[in-house]
Amino acid sequence: MLNKKVVTRFAPSPTGFMHVGNVRAALYEWLWARKNNGIFILRIEDTDQKREVEGSVEHIVECLKWLGLDYDAGPDKCEPGMCYTQSERLEIYKKYAKILIEKGYAYPDPYTVEELENFRKKAEEEKRPFLYREHRPDNFGTWDGIKALRFKTPEIKSYQWHDAVFGDLSAGPEMLDDFVLIKSDGYPTYNFAHIVDDIEMNINVVMRGQEYIASTPKYLSVYQALGFEPPLYACLPHIMATGGNKKLGKRDGAKDVLDYKKEGYLPDAMVNFLAFLGWNPGGDKEIYTRKELIEAFDLSRIQVSGAQMNLEKLDWMNKEHIKLLSKEEIEKNILEWLPEDMRNSKLVSVILERISKWSDVRDMAQSGELDLFFKAPEIDKVKLVYKNSTAEKTFENLQAVIKALENIDENNFTVEKIKEILMDLANKAESRGEVLHPVRYALSGLDKSPDPFIIASILGKNETLSRLQKVM
Repeated sequence: MLNKKVVTRFAPSPTGFMHVGNVRAALYEWLWARKNNGIFILRIEDTDQKREVEGSVEHIVECLKWLGLDYDAGPDKCEPGMCYTQSERLEIYKKYAKILIEKGYAYPDPYTVEELENFRKKAEEEKRPFLYREHRPDNFGTWDGIKALRFKTPEIKSYQWHDAVFGDLSAGPEMLDDFVLIKSDGYPTYNFAHIVDDIEMNINVVMRGQEYIASTPKYLSVYQALGFEPPLYACLPHIMATGGNKKLGKRDGAKDVLDYKKEGYLPDAMVNFLAFLGWNPGGDKEIYTRKELIEAFDLSRIQVSGAQMNLEKLDWMNKEHIKLLSKEEIEKNILEWLPEDMRNSKLVSVILERISKWSDVRDMAQSGELDLFFKAPEIDKVKLVYKNSTAEKTFENLQAVIKALENIDENNFTVEKIKEILMDLANKAESRGEVLHPVRYALSGLDKSPDPFIIASILGKNETLSRLQKVM
């Protein structure tokens, strides 16, 4: 392995949406290939034609492109003589099937569906596991390419292997059986096709979910029968639902990856978040750029225990990645997510403090949270008065504020200047709240809102004075 170029592959089935478990596997394979100056391949495993969903291949490609997981070869990046969609590789599987037949490791299935069902029922009645190899025919007929073709396990034995994540593993003879290689419809099964493809494409590192550990002895027996060395396996821990009691599923809020794009998450933040779902480089640092992830990633740091899907953590990471953007990029995105009639660059700083993803901007606008900047609020004069102060004192303070703000030049009506003047008045009062509270409430109509200096700077001198004078 040390002398070989690292070649990894992401091999999804086009059966619907792409969830975080799929994409995390793709990410780890991509990181490992890029770290080792290797090759990352996208392969479409579409041998189960009944489950295929139209448009899924394009969807898979779009997901990878959004996340920036560029692949070196794939269905849209085919070099001469090599294709990366299984349904276009049927003759290759037949070639390897014939090799197994010639070696005595494959035979046509002689039984009908009804006969197999009877075998299973009998095993169930006798309270023992059903093993097809116990019904293996003594003499094999010639495979006509129409009947299903089964694998004849080379020898019934225990297997030991090393997994890069789970360490040294083993399985007994009960895990081995004669399974279908090619179905009666002419398409190979996953158990056969992915092995042939990995051999043909020189894949030497395979990452997939830990649920495949139980099937690994089958794969090893096929490699043995064909005479090829198996790849390094790295089985990945499950992504768990909140609470950590079960694997994340649709009922637990598992979403299509592109839904996160629609919600305004940054691809770099999503990559950062997914990388930490089951991997940790050590230390306290959690915000990583793509380049830093490539440098830090190591198979030995993938955890055995499942990682919980934590949307609060994703929101936090996304907010931190937003902070890494330029001021121009932040302003551009915030304004694009606002309705056209609300696109005011002065709102950017207020909005930025309150969002973790771009869709929060839209939500703020739709919820009315930004209305205070576009229309004067209805004021309850009782609420103008701060705690134990009096109405008389409140209006006296507001009058002083109005007089002070009138003296500011309109071109210098900035947060800094407004704050300087208001704080000067507030510091002279018995309590700062006697000045700042009525100003905040008069401008916003809210008990909680951005600082009055910020609101005033966004409203501008004329509107600020108009709202303050209106409550007098």
